[in-house]
Amino acid sequence: MELTAAGPAVTRDAMTIVRAFMLSLRQLFDPAILGIVAKVVVVTLLLFAGAGVAFYFLLAWALGQLGVSVGDEIAALSSVVLITLGGWLLFRSIAIAVLGIFSDEIVTRVEARSYPDAAARAQPLGFARSLRMGAASAARALGYNLLALPLYLVLLATGVGTIAAVVLVNALLLGRDLSDAVVARHPGLAMPGRGRRLGIGAIPAALFVIPGVNLLAPVIGAAMAVHLIHGRDQGNNHL
Repeated sequence: MELTAAGPAVTRDAMTIVRAFMLSLRQLFDPAILGIVAKVVVVTLLLFAGAGVAFYFLLAWALGQLGVSVGDEIAALSSVVLITLGGWLLFRSIAIAVLGIFSDEIVTRVEARSYPDAAARAQPLGFARSLRMGAASAARALGYNLLALPLYLVLLATGVGTIAAVVLVNALLLGRDLSDAVVARHPGLAMPGRGRRLGIGAIPAALFVIPGVNLLAPVIGAAMAVHLIHGRDQGNNHL
């Protein structure tokens, strides 16, 4: 009986997540959301490019300290190769940090449009707190992905195992961070359970592995968190 009851519950949760995703996609065309998307994309790309430039000079300095004489072309090529190899990790960490900066704007806009009662009760986080939350999220993303790196490398032989592991690890991290962005605005609002947090983070984590689309993943994820958390509290009327 328990297994029979669990099936429909899982199906309902999956449908709720898909509906939240579709609603979040539609809201990307909201002019206010588009403005936030543009800021997130520009800041993320600038920081990622800055990381590449900084790594180039760091590499050139390190080689000089070791007495290795190489041309600028070799140093630049090495920098590009290593940044590319580590890009999947760096990009997520940078994008999550940027999301922390703008998450309050995203959540505010989605709440105002879809959950006006919740928006009226909300307590804005402010830039300083958003920045701290973003930095903490980025540090967690970097740390946990580095810990999981040996697993990622081992699973390379399976073809798809590494991607599945990356999505799972980052779904757990994103589920927590995206939930925090909503719950922090509403003192007394319960944090979603681990299963629902995994659901909140799963689609954004999967989007992060798709080049180009990964630029939109943070905004889509933040909007999904609003719909899944407030939709739960309001009987999913808006989903």
